[in-house]
Amino acid sequence: MAALAHRPWVAEPSEHRVRAIAAATAQRTPAAQLAELDRLVTENRRIHDVDSVNLNPATNVMNPRAEAMLSAGLGSRPSLGHPGDKYEMGLEAIEQIEVIAAELVAEVFGARYAEIRVPSGAVANLYAFMATCEPGDTIIAPPPSIGGHVTHHTGGSAGQYRLNTVPAPVDPHRYTVDVDALRVLAHEVRPKLITIGSSLNLVPHPVSKIREIADEVGAKVLFDAAHLCGLIAGHAWQQPLEEGAHLMTFSTYKSLGGPAGGAVVTNDAELAERVDRIAFPGLTANFDVAKSAALAVTMIDWQVAGRAYAAAMVETAARLADELAALGLPLYGGTTSHQFALSAQRWGGGQHAARTLREANILTCGIGLPAPSVDGDVNGLRLGTPEIVRIGMKPQDMPDLAGFVARGLVEPLEVTADVSAWRRQFSGVHYTASVSTRRQLAVNTSAAQIDPAEASDPAPR
Repeated sequence: MAALAHRPWVAEPSEHRVRAIAAATAQRTPAAQLAELDRLVTENRRIHDVDSVNLNPATNVMNPRAEAMLSAGLGSRPSLGHPGDKYEMGLEAIEQIEVIAAELVAEVFGARYAEIRVPSGAVANLYAFMATCEPGDTIIAPPPSIGGHVTHHTGGSAGQYRLNTVPAPVDPHRYTVDVDALRVLAHEVRPKLITIGSSLNLVPHPVSKIREIADEVGAKVLFDAAHLCGLIAGHAWQQPLEEGAHLMTFSTYKSLGGPAGGAVVTNDAELAERVDRIAFPGLTANFDVAKSAALAVTMIDWQVAGRAYAAAMVETAARLADELAALGLPLYGGTTSHQFALSAQRWGGGQHAARTLREANILTCGIGLPAPSVDGDVNGLRLGTPEIVRIGMKPQDMPDLAGFVARGLVEPLEVTADVSAWRRQFSGVHYTASVSTRRQLAVNTSAAQIDPAEASDPAPR
């Protein structure tokens, strides 16, 4: 039996984990492999849907109706070419799904063009870089100290495309870019692209002012809405395209609650053509239309219940942040979004704090802050509300949750059972089109009204 070869370029803890799993895999029979996969799927469900409270703003639960699309026999059908001119035959239904999904994304985000044939948010950023820049060009992007994502820097798709990334100057008090300093920098380095939007967003970004600067130096503006896409879709946040962004990229899960994937939207026809040619015949070509169908269902949810969902995420995040601060935890600034951060120095760093909370069945992650550094770790702990709100938590539940977080950071194993017992009172997937439709039917027939923040689809989560 073979096992994966050693990879000296991978950090030793990760490589040790990979090799242990690979070695065990190499010893199993096919029947045992299938049984192990079944066990791991069940274990993942237990972790996320039964035992743990997920405060990681980069994840969410999907409407079961959307999730069912992923196993509806669509994904194995290649779909090469534009609708009406497909290379393979028999794609009459699939190409309609493709158009429906793109149309709904465009409607929800107020865009004229939507590219949905994108494997991930990181690849969406690559599409945007390729549509606006040539290898060797300079871009300006938020640094990690204000949540700047790796895809905009040397280690990510910007670097892979051989772009030169210059970190944007930071306004630490607002956790965004310093506009005055950005203007000076832009005139100095003459970027082809200025990006904004981060992995942590506490206040609206100065998009219109950035657009003014970009126009002065002949640059384009990219808004990375990977985390903010749900709030933008639900009009609980600024609308970047309206404020001057030439392109907006986003992940289709996270606060959007759809399938794993990415998208690019724009109102610029020339940029839309470039992005389309990058997708086909370029980097995507054949794509998974099952994800397109799941995305279409997700967009219908946002059309029907998205404003209520986005508002609930923001309100719940504000309440949780306030409750944690009242318990003496070091809240970094504040938040007007669905996510916020704690300064993590007292726990040895953000990832160390996240690992401690994992023992308490509370799921979080680290994040960079413009604050004193921590050796070998990021200095912030990031928390968010997309998943907890969608499984039914409300602002009035946040005092209990804040107490679990505070205790979990000190004595995680003492609170694990309490967290899991408390978590099990929340079930279902809220803020979906089917819930709101049932509620409207109840109103129309004078039946008992259903609170959309309390109702859920029938499939258990």
